[in-house]
Amino acid sequence: MGRLKDKVAIVVGAGQTPGDTIGNGRATAIRFAEEGAQVLLVDQHQESVEQTLVMLEARGGRGSVLLADVTDEAQCQAIAHTCVHRYGRIDILHNNVGTGAGDCGPTQMSEETWDRIFAINLKSAMFTCKHVLPVMRAQAAGSIINISSIAAIASTGLVSYKASKAALNAYTQSLATGGAKYGIRANVIMPGLMNTPMAIETYVAAGFERAKLIEQRNASVPLGKQMGSAWDVANAALFLASDEARFITGVCLPVDGGQSVMIG
Repeated sequence: MGRLKDKVAIVVGAGQTPGDTIGNGRATAIRFAEEGAQVLLVDQHQESVEQTLVMLEARGGRGSVLLADVTDEAQCQAIAHTCVHRYGRIDILHNNVGTGAGDCGPTQMSEETWDRIFAINLKSAMFTCKHVLPVMRAQAAGSIINISSIAAIASTGLVSYKASKAALNAYTQSLATGGAKYGIRANVIMPGLMNTPMAIETYVAAGFERAKLIEQRNASVPLGKQMGSAWDVANAALFLASDEARFITGVCLPVDGGQSVMIG
């Protein structure tokens, strides 16, 4: 029996940046489906998210695709409505979109960059939660998982990224406080250095040498001197989504090979 048998999950950001490895959203969608959930795969990139569906179905999973830009509230409302229309309920909302593109130090920060990063990293989660919460309240049950970053609590030169992820942590804690009386849990996962396409290919495109970048990132991880993979994030998400975590809410869970322990 799957750990998410009879559950319905929305995975926002179920596609991924092109690359040789697998991204957090795709891996999570696959793990949810492997454990019995029906999964609504949400992304704005059709080819990528449809590839996720192919991979999911090849492993015996069930799901469907919805294209959406989650910085637009009307499209986030449509995500909730579509999920209920197709599957009858919403048990899990997994928000996995994020960006640090164009981020910089405080004296070089443009208003456009600041607003775009906050729109993708924070406002999108607020919009999806706003329209999924009434469904979960009516069910008297639900699990919300927001993907943050250890950048929220660690030193980084990415000012807007850090601030938006710290705000996402705080927002999720507010969801946990308010949702408890409705049986709704809300938790955060904070990935550390991960070997995912978004983490690696973004820097390679900016001119970093791939092998050296991977070597430096591996060396920064205390546990085994090896970056994590998207499957590490997906397995953490699976636990938080499942009934095994029924008494866990408001948690900011590092999945980072011990990096956050080394702060200070």
